[in-house]
Amino acid sequence: MFLLDHVSITVTDLARCCPFYDAIMGALGAAKVYDREDALGFGVRCSAAEDLHTCLAVYASDSAASDPRRHWCFKATSHAQVHAFHEAGLRHGGTDDGAPGIRAHYHEHYFGAFLLDPDGNRVEAVCHRAEDR
Repeated sequence: MFLLDHVSITVTDLARCCPFYDAIMGALGAAKVYDREDALGFGVRCSAAEDLHTCLAVYASDSAASDPRRHWCFKATSHAQVHAFHEAGLRHGGTDDGAPGIRAHYHEHYFGAFLLDPDGNRVEAVCHRAEDR
């Protein structure tokens, strides 16, 4: 079951955050589908013919606010992809909020990494599979 169809993140300075989201979404293999003055879009929108996709919008908002208990977690297909997400985010204005590694308190193979975007939003990438060998 895919719970989320689409999700939106708000930032106060879209131009400052654009390189960060371009980098982390690219590392996860999510294509950029639009780049407007007020928003960025990544992923694939669902349609009547295909409803298993998901997409992310990043909107400019004067009232954007971060909350340390709120975060967005993106699926990764490998541990290498989690590492790439983390490294790309750090190179493009993000702040480390949890290096890539096993989080056994979730389950034995939960491999995740956490970042804060340039606006303070907490994002994560996770791979649920056993380590690639």
